[in-house]
Amino acid sequence: MEEKKNLIVGQSGGPTAAINSSLAGVYSGAKHYGIKKVYGMRHGIEGLLAEKIIDLDDTLDSTFNIELLKRTPSSYLGSCRYKLPKPEAGNEIYKKIFEILEKYNIGMLVYIGGNDSMDTIQKLSEYASMISSSIRFIGVPKTIDNDLPVTDHTPGFGSAAKYIATSISEIVRDSNVYDLKSVTFVEIMGRNAGWLTAASALAQNKFNDGPDFILLPEIGLDLKGFIKVLDNKLAEKNNIVVAVSEGIKDQNGNYISEDEGNVDAFGHKMLSGTSDFMAKIVKTELGVKTRAIEINTLQRAAAHLQSKTDIDEAFNIGFLGVKAGIEGETGVMMYFDRVSDAPYLSIIRKCDINLVANIEKEIPRGWISEDGFGVNEKFIEYAKPLIMGELSNIVCDGIQSHISSLK
Repeated sequence: MEEKKNLIVGQSGGPTAAINSSLAGVYSGAKHYGIKKVYGMRHGIEGLLAEKIIDLDDTLDSTFNIELLKRTPSSYLGSCRYKLPKPEAGNEIYKKIFEILEKYNIGMLVYIGGNDSMDTIQKLSEYASMISSSIRFIGVPKTIDNDLPVTDHTPGFGSAAKYIATSISEIVRDSNVYDLKSVTFVEIMGRNAGWLTAASALAQNKFNDGPDFILLPEIGLDLKGFIKVLDNKLAEKNNIVVAVSEGIKDQNGNYISEDEGNVDAFGHKMLSGTSDFMAKIVKTELGVKTRAIEINTLQRAAAHLQSKTDIDEAFNIGFLGVKAGIEGETGVMMYFDRVSDAPYLSIIRKCDINLVANIEKEIPRGWISEDGFGVNEKFIEYAKPLIMGELSNIVCDGIQSHISSLK
């Protein structure tokens, strides 16, 4: 890429506790490789279309602010869920995007996000090829759902997994306070892939207890059969905790909690109320106390429980994404290639964006228990390294500090 060209970076999709560390990595990489101007698009590609662009030098003007950014949850630049149309010659939306990129002398666009964000990189790079543009397009993965193919894991998953496992261990403690029969359902994010719900198993160690059952979207749920299993378990112990994915399906493949008729911008069906649904059914059928807990957005951006492994890797993959663009790559996503579990080691590589966009990766059946109500050691060996380590907090007035919000 010519030295005079600038870089623009955006964030898209759901926020995480690590996405800003990737942003810090992109900015630091750009400065390391001599890119003079680093712009940020406010609210992703949708903000770029509205020319909502900021100069990141105005806020990331010190090492301290970059460290604050790494510790700041959610998407610092703001996000969007905007689906670009199929690229075609003369398309007005693409013409506008590339006119804006030329106006700001952009030589590289880096987009940090998940499945839908990689769809955006795929389409932009395809259109660039159609019009013989030299602008390079790099995807940096991000999603707590951990459902991107090719990559061993995604930045954001490790910190979310750490939060979920910690919360589950505390919920188990809370559920055991009273001498009565109870079932607590803890709803965890995950539409078609159960990586986050499976992470609840990490709560179990020599000091803490984990959930009694883990219900994953990869396994169709026989609800009547599961209620019988619960009834038998209640004969053995008073208090049961069930980690349940928001996206669990029945044996016919239908979402149990589907919000009929409502979809998002990418056509995904809206889900809600899985834990509440399960709690009401079990209370009616078994006549025991039930509780529904929906962790909801808390699991996405819990910076007070960041995994140091996650934050370090998020920074590095953003930094090396810039390096890939400098070296001439375009239409690629950076990814982790795991070399070793013990000691844990992953290498950052790049792959063709067409291998990633609009494809979801589920938990392998061999990592799920035979009865379908939990995970086995293969999953634990995979996930445990990703939650390791803690970042030192930067505290003000007793509260963890974040970088100042953009106006």
